[in-house]
Amino acid sequence: MTEENDMAHDGAQETHGPTHSGFVALIGPTNAGKSTLVNRLVGAKVSIVSHKVQTTRAIVRGIAIHNKAQIVFMDTPGIFKPRRRLDRAMVTSAWGGAKDADVIMLLIDSERGLRGDAEAILEGLKEVPQRKILVLNKIDRVNRELLLALAATANQTVQFDQTFMISAENGSGCDDVMDYLAKTLPEGPWYYPEDQISDLPMRQLAAEITREKLFLRLHQELPYSSHVETEKWEERKDGSVRIEQVIYVERDSQKKIALGKGGETIKAISSASRRELSEILEQNVHLFLFVKVRENWGDDPERFREMGLDFPH
Repeated sequence: MTEENDMAHDGAQETHGPTHSGFVALIGPTNAGKSTLVNRLVGAKVSIVSHKVQTTRAIVRGIAIHNKAQIVFMDTPGIFKPRRRLDRAMVTSAWGGAKDADVIMLLIDSERGLRGDAEAILEGLKEVPQRKILVLNKIDRVNRELLLALAATANQTVQFDQTFMISAENGSGCDDVMDYLAKTLPEGPWYYPEDQISDLPMRQLAAEITREKLFLRLHQELPYSSHVETEKWEERKDGSVRIEQVIYVERDSQKKIALGKGGETIKAISSASRRELSEILEQNVHLFLFVKVRENWGDDPERFREMGLDFPH
């Protein structure tokens, strides 16, 4: 598989009769479970997941086929009160994704309810004309009365076409969401080949996988501004691939944390990333990670372009 190949799956389906297709923007506060839900609905990993808030930076498209409909999910960055330039770019990207979609899916963490950012997002949605659905996640952790009260309060603020109660973790209720979207999206041809599940080039996905492993290992110690770039991708004659990536941090102290004592931390991150990449690519992966300090990279327009974000002035 070359670096520009898109990920593929075996979900080929017969498409006799009219087909439907469209874009569904998944928005919500940080850590509501958007990436977990997109991966669940697509049936494969297209978006990275970690405990760290604001893990998703740019819009990631995951493509699913259900009942003759091609549903293109746009996993947007979590919407929160921005404090720095990168924050502003991510929030702008999220709202931009919503305005480009056929359907907007608001995902709310049932445990956290409508406090803070969720309340502000509801206010913002009042002005958005597209069809909107409400999805309450993590319903296995909240009693039914609280769920019904939460749904009622949200629907008083925004007129949602439908409300769903799901668990992205175990898949409960997700089929109902897919059935609804498949019949709601406009009739028309599919946008992507039927075996494509993401529009992310492989070298970018590889960088995202390593960034996920970095955050899973160091989410308390390392700021989310840390960044990973795939610098080299070499297909070898034996069928394996050699990948070189650079982890960029902003200070020497962060570099020491990423490397760990005797290089122990970076070896563990590399091993976890290599295993997952080998599964996705279905070939042996030789992964080499380097850690470099790049001060104030959050003010560099070129870095924003690489992440698929507009540079806010």
